[in-house]
Amino acid sequence: MRKVILASSSSRRKDILSKYKIDLEIYPSFINEKVRGNFSPEETVMSLSFEKAKSVEKYFKNHEIIIGADTVVYIDNMILGKPKDEWDSFNMIKLLSGREHNVVTGISIIEADSNIKIIDYEKTKVVFRKLSDDKIKNYIETNEYEDKAGGYGIQGYGEILVERIEGCYSNVVGMPVFKLDYLLEKYFNISLL
Repeated sequence: MRKVILASSSSRRKDILSKYKIDLEIYPSFINEKVRGNFSPEETVMSLSFEKAKSVEKYFKNHEIIIGADTVVYIDNMILGKPKDEWDSFNMIKLLSGREHNVVTGISIIEADSNIKIIDYEKTKVVFRKLSDDKIKNYIETNEYEDKAGGYGIQGYGEILVERIEGCYSNVVGMPVFKLDYLLEKYFNISLL
């Protein structure tokens, strides 16, 4: 079984992938996640996911499979990354309240010591219920907003903010498992099951 390297320090991504039958190793990437240029959300996450995988690739030489991922929330042609603080999170959630937004995750898969590099993305629509300022403040007090694109986590207390989704649930958490499994099978003959 080939080793699969997750180029991420995200506990959510690790938890998602740890339950599958792969030889998983975590090797965090410490790239600057600053977006340079005027790119679409899809181009942004694909570029950042590739930077993450590429920055880790140099540490491996035996055809390991390296996975990089990056997730953003966007609304009104504006990308919402990770909030800087409680106030930033409050403003993000207030903007999303009662509205539809998109969550996009870029996935890059690189095979060490080869020229195989696959880059793709997945997009999910999320509709928030209309939220009072008190409900938003109560959510922020859970501290769940920290290190989460858009200032919320659907897999925790944040599920109470979400009215419905259209598309892949695990994408909103940070790793679209069905897309990853499809890409691993198609290009690397690896199945998560």
